[in-house]
Amino acid sequence: MTVSILLFLPLIAALAVLLFKNETAKHAALFFSVVELAVAVVFLTKFVPNATTQFAVDYPWMPKLGIYFSAGIDGISMIMVLLNVLLVPIIILASYNHNYKNANTFYALILFMQSAMLVVFTAIDGFLFYVSWEAALIPIYFICAIWGGENRVKVTIKFFIYTFAGSLFMLLAIIYLHIQTPARTYDIHDFYNLSLSVKQQSWVFWAFFLAFAIKMPVFPLHTWQPDTYTESPTAGTMLLSGIMLKMGVYGAIRWMIPIAPLGFDHWQYIVIALAAVGIVYASLIAFNQKDGKRLIAYSSIAHVGLIAAGVFAWSITGVQGALYQSLNHGINVVGMFFVMDIISRRLKTRELNEMGGIAKVAPHFAIAFLIIVLGTVALPLTNGFIGEFLLLNSMYEYNIWLCAFTGLTIIFGAVYMLRMYKKVMQGETNALTILFTDITGTEKLVLGIICVLILVLGIYPNSVMHLSDAAVQNLVQSINQKIFQAGSPSNIKF
Repeated sequence: MTVSILLFLPLIAALAVLLFKNETAKHAALFFSVVELAVAVVFLTKFVPNATTQFAVDYPWMPKLGIYFSAGIDGISMIMVLLNVLLVPIIILASYNHNYKNANTFYALILFMQSAMLVVFTAIDGFLFYVSWEAALIPIYFICAIWGGENRVKVTIKFFIYTFAGSLFMLLAIIYLHIQTPARTYDIHDFYNLSLSVKQQSWVFWAFFLAFAIKMPVFPLHTWQPDTYTESPTAGTMLLSGIMLKMGVYGAIRWMIPIAPLGFDHWQYIVIALAAVGIVYASLIAFNQKDGKRLIAYSSIAHVGLIAAGVFAWSITGVQGALYQSLNHGINVVGMFFVMDIISRRLKTRELNEMGGIAKVAPHFAIAFLIIVLGTVALPLTNGFIGEFLLLNSMYEYNIWLCAFTGLTIIFGAVYMLRMYKKVMQGETNALTILFTDITGTEKLVLGIICVLILVLGIYPNSVMHLSDAAVQNLVQSINQKIFQAGSPSNIKF
């Protein structure tokens, strides 16, 4: 049993969905995504939570150029694989109340994107990683450009330029590393074992950082995100925020820091500072947003900024927290965007000032919305609390003042999220909201699944965290040992 089954099934499913039309395409896409989830569960039951890479494949692709289709799953990859296979069926189900033109193409693109992202999360070959990284960009570009809002073309072009330009720097770094390897390979372990100077590693570090920081995004490379999230169709926004931005988090953990540990150690304080500034910057902007979808977009920047800070702090606690919070953030942000999609479809507006009193006419919706908000603001016994606690703990270990600064994301987030909930759900109904109908059918199912996940992952975090524990410990300790042996003097604290 190899990972190739998991990687190629969505691609085959995408081609199959193209053969169907309208409602049938929608149902077929959901069926195939659930099958993919079931296959992933089989892999999970056979997975041994240690530091080894399992279910590996290593097919010659362009062997004369040192390129192989090499992929496998360890504990770090497994968290991201679960995020992918769990959210895609939820996203497809959440789109059931939309009638998209050329629905077969729309859902085929989602499945194609799923396949590409799974390769990103499992690739061991650097060239394969880059190709799948770029391949994941193609379907989301068309999803946003064809089915997005009025300004979709302008916004999508900006998004494409940002991400493609950043990826080119990563490609240059990968080619450079390939040239440095004695056997002229793209194998990640050969990259890990290279003996490069601090200067060489610094260039490699920044080349990778640009690609990953744009994708997350990290301040000041975030400017594409709010417009893209706002103009994209809801399914596209969910794919971007729930899964695709985690490619940047994963890339930093798997590729950037282990390949260039001395370069990272030299510039660590700067990238943590950028992540910290982004947290407060995005939170302050979120305070002033009148558009609900745009508020959630800025909230996402703030929360991902904390995830990035945890990664860059580079401790076992921080990396574990970043992986777990990546899963939690994906669930919570998909829930938030779905809630806003329900509201905008019923009221034909996303302006928060035009809402109020919805809880009186839609009690089930109000309860689900509240649970998702509480998970987002990291209330204890919800999934967000565990992840953010670990991240803040890692920041405390790195620097107490930075911990206090980055911790503002919890305070600010609680203020603007609860204020949004109060404005939308509480108070008196008006002429617009009095006609709001409660959730039914697939809406209730999607929100029910998300609420259960928020509570289960908040109460039983070790059900997931044990999967990555050994892999994270092995990776972090080995990289820290390299930095120690090099006698790096940087480790600059504020």
